[in-house]
Amino acid sequence: MQKKRKVFDRPVAVKKKPSVDQVTGEKIPKSFVFARGKLPGSLRQLKLDLRKLMLPHTALNLKEKKRNNLKDFLNVAGPMGVTHFLILSKSDSAPCLRVARAPQGPTLTFKIHEYSLASDVARSQAHPSCPPDLFKNSPLIVLSGFGSGGQHLKLTTIMFQNVFPAIDINTVNLSTCKRMVLLNYDKESKHIEFRHYSIRLQPVGVSRRIRKFVQSHQVPDLSNLQDRNFGQENCSNAPFTVKDPSSSLCSVAVKGEQIPASLSSFKQVVQHLRGE
Repeated sequence: MQKKRKVFDRPVAVKKKPSVDQVTGEKIPKSFVFARGKLPGSLRQLKLDLRKLMLPHTALNLKEKKRNNLKDFLNVAGPMGVTHFLILSKSDSAPCLRVARAPQGPTLTFKIHEYSLASDVARSQAHPSCPPDLFKNSPLIVLSGFGSGGQHLKLTTIMFQNVFPAIDINTVNLSTCKRMVLLNYDKESKHIEFRHYSIRLQPVGVSRRIRKFVQSHQVPDLSNLQDRNFGQENCSNAPFTVKDPSSSLCSVAVKGEQIPASLSSFKQVVQHLRGE
């Protein structure tokens, strides 16, 4: 009878995500998004949208069961470094969202009046865009209308500022800023608008053709080419020569003829040469 060979499983090294930001030196906040009680289908989808919004520092595939209570999540949150809970629930009047700081609070409770799913927003757009690296980095947080208010607004400001990682404006890479979370407080209705945007960098102050040319990464690399500067002594031979390079409004000599600096466009230069 042959002996069964023992199978040894090799340990797999798993790279853990850093718990401290290398730039700011602060602890990176992490979150759990889960539900309490039974939710309808639309609110279950809203829970998944909130998990995507909190990426990458959240449990996207968090498994929850009916018998789990809040104490179970608190026991798991400590070893995993989870600092905040986003809890969805459904009451008889309206759905609610609770934002809690683990493990000792405080907890903010919001009544959800209206909401739209990410799929609804995508269907309403003519050309919806979702790049593959959209959720690779945390979103930027923008708070509007919370400047002047009571203690509850100050507490709300501090809570949402600590839910997302802090950034250093001096060292942040703008190419990593793909998303933005906007919280706008309406003083008249006393409602908070919670919106999630996808953002992208775009050249400003140029024409549409130049902007498309730059965004398509077709700009040639001219760093290895030599500069060709025509001096003042070659004004009579050079077809286009900078007459006074030191001044910001340079005059141009075309075949020895002096062109006024006020003629900035090529069309005006041609009309001047023709005598028009």
